[in-house]
Amino acid sequence: MCLIMAIRRGRYLYRLITVIGGLIVFSAVLRCEEPIRVTACELKRTPAAFNHKLIEVTGFVSHGFEDFGLFDPSCPSWPYVWVEYGGIHKSGTMYCCGVSAERTRPEELVVEGIEVPLTTDEIFDAFDKLIQTNPDTLVRATFVGRFFAGKEIRHPKGEMGWGGYGHMGCCSLFVIQKVLSVAPHERKDLDYGASPDQPNIGKTGCGYRDLLRADQYPDWIEAQHTADHQQNDWVFDDPKQVATAALSHLAKIDEKTAARVRKSRQLQGRIIYDLKTNGGKVTYMIVVSRPYLLSFYAEDPKKIAWVVIAAYKSSCDEKLLSE
Repeated sequence: MCLIMAIRRGRYLYRLITVIGGLIVFSAVLRCEEPIRVTACELKRTPAAFNHKLIEVTGFVSHGFEDFGLFDPSCPSWPYVWVEYGGIHKSGTMYCCGVSAERTRPEELVVEGIEVPLTTDEIFDAFDKLIQTNPDTLVRATFVGRFFAGKEIRHPKGEMGWGGYGHMGCCSLFVIQKVLSVAPHERKDLDYGASPDQPNIGKTGCGYRDLLRADQYPDWIEAQHTADHQQNDWVFDDPKQVATAALSHLAKIDEKTAARVRKSRQLQGRIIYDLKTNGGKVTYMIVVSRPYLLSFYAEDPKKIAWVVIAAYKSSCDEKLLSE
């Protein structure tokens, strides 16, 4: 009897070891999962097709207050893909609601039951330093990470989309597991900012409106290509003339009046111009920039055009504001 029981125990242990060994092998296979190469535009077009997939993607990341997103300027910014770090590291991005600026979490990140690790090395540190050093910045990099489409939601205008992650549940989610490469911020002539300046209503008026449409990235790229081929040196060398031409076109005012714009502020790769009209009742604000983004689209990366990245009209007179 004892011999029979010993044999049975041996068979049971053998089966248990076999099962455990299989799980170990299966786990190793999961860890060796090859990422699918995709573009940010593909993620936006068909998020469900890449849900829970390990992907490799190259694109631009914008980081700032209520913003940590992955995008490609060749396709619309919306729907947005929110970004976060895997592992125990957090990006510290502030957004609504109930999110803190802490940089670590007590355990590795788990999303929809999937544990997402993070490789921290010199390349990751270089990327993290870029987005932490400047409160509003763009970075181009290549990542491996896990994508989560989120849930299908209906937007206020009735169109369907995907979301549930990020600021107010706006977005799908991309969790970084490894940064493969990152383009440095080494040049002093480029604007690395992620968002343009806006009018200070306390100084310029009671309200303002945008003179440019949303999603300006394709227009910047077109402007760069036009400058490359037409050889208009002033587009590369004279930001005030760029602001004047844009203001004349957007505000429908004569070039002589538009040429009275004055420089109100200057940052690296960015200049803000103002113009008052109608006896000081209307203020125009034009923001021109040499965007870092265009260095990846210019024929000569060292020769970046000045482009208008924002234009506003502000006034306390509602009638004048709407004209």
